[in-house]
Amino acid sequence: MYAFVVAHPDGRVIAVRDPLGVKPLYWAHSGGAVYFASELAAFPESMRGAVEDFPPGFRWTPDEGLVRFRELHIGGEFVASKDEARTAIRDTLVTAVRRRMMADVPVGVFLSGGLDSSLVAAIMARYADDVPGPIHSFAAGTAGSSDLAAARRVAEHLGLTHHERIYDADEVVAVLPEVVTSIESYEPSLVRSAVPNYLLAETTAETVKVVLTGEGADELFACYAHYRDIDEAHDLADELRRGISGLHNLNLQRCDRVTMAHGLEARVPFLDRDLVNLAGRIPIEWRLPGELGQEKALLREAFTGWLPDDLLWRPKEQFGDGSGTADVMTERAAHLVPEDDWADERVAGLPAPRTREELAYQRMFATRLAGVNSHVLGRFATA
Repeated sequence: MYAFVVAHPDGRVIAVRDPLGVKPLYWAHSGGAVYFASELAAFPESMRGAVEDFPPGFRWTPDEGLVRFRELHIGGEFVASKDEARTAIRDTLVTAVRRRMMADVPVGVFLSGGLDSSLVAAIMARYADDVPGPIHSFAAGTAGSSDLAAARRVAEHLGLTHHERIYDADEVVAVLPEVVTSIESYEPSLVRSAVPNYLLAETTAETVKVVLTGEGADELFACYAHYRDIDEAHDLADELRRGISGLHNLNLQRCDRVTMAHGLEARVPFLDRDLVNLAGRIPIEWRLPGELGQEKALLREAFTGWLPDDLLWRPKEQFGDGSGTADVMTERAAHLVPEDDWADERVAGLPAPRTREELAYQRMFATRLAGVNSHVLGRFATA
């Protein structure tokens, strides 16, 4: 994961961004010069209409221009059997986690109690000798939320040093402007999931400086329910590729922004290049949930025995739902935007708000990023 610009004393310049866009990078051509930054807000207001997302997997030099240096999706023969797929998934994910445990300081894991973060935690616990000190796990949510309870059980089962950030409705509302500012987005689902992550990162940074997360597993293993509505295998394959390719403007943007806001480095083992390539070689029908089947069945089966069955097969919840944050947002939306005619209001340059909640975030977003034109906002701020 990387995004950098190197300017040599002799005038040579190169800009590069990793193939998944784990790290953010934007650029703008203005007045005969090229400007780069890792946040939209870094650009002067007069320049923001020219800001573009620097494409992942590309490099740029003044002489060559924009050149792709690596394809994200690499083809290959399909895995021959489900047994082979399970073994390959397990071995590849274990290697990916161990790669990201490399550090000379203690490391931690964001633990929601869901499948993805629990598997990362289980691998880290099994290879705890790879790092100095204990494995720290971190969970966040409102009191009594399902995520906190599940994460507590996982941490206890694995023998992790566990930490919790419990927050209430007032704290959620108070931190919203900081969260919207940090992620530079007003998309409600992204904000909802960013709030617990932001508060979690704040707590985590007090103990460790490196943390592993479960980002990317849903897209690799066709977790989302709407995938069931796609009939043709090649259409579903295209949709999964789009999902992975678009993560840099959604979940990865949220993950990087809320962690780096607190000086915390988040590493994403599910988006290891080898695991992304492997997932692309597993037949679509093996990744898709059946009519009554649990999502990500192959992934769960690959790690049979690593977690208790009720945790290994726990149904998926969105982070904002499982942490209790979504309920708080719904409850407080009317207070955030009390106007009866809220649906008629427009924030300059932004699309019509779909809910009171979204209008509240649009106002916060516009305060932060006045001057960004509508086509830029459409790509950077919405799902």
